[in-house]
Amino acid sequence: AVKGAPVDTQTGKLVEERHRIEVDKDMSPAKMARVVGEIAEHFKWRGPIGVGFPGVIQGTTIRTSANLHSDFIDADGAKLFGQATGCPVAMINDAAAAGVAEMELGAGRGFMGKTLLLTLGTGVGSCLAYRGVVVPLELGHFPWKGGNDAEKHVAASVREQKELSWEEWGRRLHEFVAVLEALIWPELIIVGGGVSAKHAKFFHFIESRAKLVPAEFLNQAGIAGAAMWAAKN
Repeated sequence: AVKGAPVDTQTGKLVEERHRIEVDKDMSPAKMARVVGEIAEHFKWRGPIGVGFPGVIQGTTIRTSANLHSDFIDADGAKLFGQATGCPVAMINDAAAAGVAEMELGAGRGFMGKTLLLTLGTGVGSCLAYRGVVVPLELGHFPWKGGNDAEKHVAASVREQKELSWEEWGRRLHEFVAVLEALIWPELIIVGGGVSAKHAKFFHFIESRAKLVPAEFLNQAGIAGAAMWAAKN
């Protein structure tokens, strides 16, 4: 789905209830842009818009599109979504957007150590923060068992598709987190995405050296962070 809402960028709180439109993952960029335009029109929005996209973003250009239409690759996202909304658009990776919100106003607020943020949903989004500076990563595409992307084993969508118990899925996450800890040595791990609201069901299966906490903004972190990014850019 594509989700959006007006945000108070000083607090990160949604000013109105988010508007959600279901989409097909194979939807073309032009059709997806029209959906974003519908969301902006729903709120009669005419200000800056932040778009969190599940892929590598360089400037305003989308470089990867693992879970969406391949025509997004090398598209100018700011131009694409800007023409559809009639508004200035700032592009950011969706997990990095969640990281911006969590590090400035959420679970990582004031923490100056090394933080790893993972968003668990259709895929696995990731970013790293040190002294509050957020750096996008693509750890969901880390080669995992059999050479497949890690997100094909540990995304929240995989738990549903394979009907894994919370324990089975939690132990998969434990293995993934253990490898990331060995590579990155974070001091704090923040877990976001829709499943973060159910963290009590699987956190106790993850034995991490770092402190493990759910995102304070839960599944709204990406919306809040994208808006904060747009306000700055």
